[in-house]
Amino acid sequence: MQHRIIVLGAGYTGAIAAGRLAKRLRREDVAITLVNAEPDFVERVRMHQLAAGQDLKPRPFSEMLAGTGVDLRLAKVTDVDVDAMTVAVIDANGAEELAYDTLVYALGSGWNAQGVPGTAEHAYEIAGRPGALRLRERLARLDAGQTVVVVGGGLTGLEAATEIAEARPDLDVALAARGELGDWLAPKGREHLRKVFGKLGITVHEHAAVTGVEADRVTTADGKAIPAAVTVWTTGFAVHPIAKATTLEVTGTGQIVVDGTMRSVSHPDVYAVGDAAMAMGPGDKPLRMSCASGTPAAWQAADAIAARLTGGKLPNAPIRYFNQCISLGRKEGLIQYVTADDRAVQAVLTGRLAAVYKELVCKGAAWGVANPTLGLPTRRRRVTRERATAGSAVKAPA
Repeated sequence: MQHRIIVLGAGYTGAIAAGRLAKRLRREDVAITLVNAEPDFVERVRMHQLAAGQDLKPRPFSEMLAGTGVDLRLAKVTDVDVDAMTVAVIDANGAEELAYDTLVYALGSGWNAQGVPGTAEHAYEIAGRPGALRLRERLARLDAGQTVVVVGGGLTGLEAATEIAEARPDLDVALAARGELGDWLAPKGREHLRKVFGKLGITVHEHAAVTGVEADRVTTADGKAIPAAVTVWTTGFAVHPIAKATTLEVTGTGQIVVDGTMRSVSHPDVYAVGDAAMAMGPGDKPLRMSCASGTPAAWQAADAIAARLTGGKLPNAPIRYFNQCISLGRKEGLIQYVTADDRAVQAVLTGRLAAVYKELVCKGAAWGVANPTLGLPTRRRRVTRERATAGSAVKAPA
């Protein structure tokens, strides 16, 4: 009897976890199903490029997963019952319920409107491909001289503003940040950021918390109105709402609380990776929503599942940070080196070399989805019969 592993979501973390499990375990022992709504892998770290008019390389899962033994199920997840150990999905043929022994929850996150009035109606987002394509189409219809305001001074906001300004120098691009521009960076990093923004002609509104969005402007907390033919909202992410509707232990924001192996603290047959998980990192600080956190978390979860099924040694590799990689258009970049718990140090890399570095990181992330075997032996391990059938008998602790 095969142990049924279902992975929900085929972003960076879900796809890596599924592929790594397939490399860890024998096909005779496990059935791995990867559920995703789209047939192609989405390079989320490049959505600002897609929005700015660039064409990205297609990455169909039919090619990326070929020969792995992973069964791709094209469907939308509508419900998860962690007590009955089932997942409800819907596809072109209708609704269906899938049973699992082990679940990997990797449904990720989308944009977060932060409850600001008018955002949902008037703002554009780049948290996923549909939003990026919608913004791309809107930018293409803008006449020279019209204003694009990017709201949010984090990594996504910086990349979006510079990419749009470089691709469309005829537009008036502005960035509205709650604090100072790049205020978490080292002095040299902040200086380079201002230099690039100045060269690209981007207007910066600092200490400008946006409290309202209209069709032609945004309003800040101090009552200032900033003209905006297009508003791009990049103020953070909100996790997929399905987990919060289950009996899983979640945070107030809906993230699944997990231990060091990415295993749910309330339901031991459930693992969560990526933005969907609340995992603690160095300094007892929560890991931030990012590819930098999600990729090693996916390795950790897959290795832990394989170890528990085969009686192997559990992984013990604490997740830490090394740098923050920021693209500033196609010709400029900024690499901010950080401590293990993600605090900026003095060392930075800037300019063309930093842009090449970031591009290699993006290519490496996509390569890792199709080749999730870093640190793995080539030999798959056998799942014991007792462990293969144990999942259905596991219940949440009282």
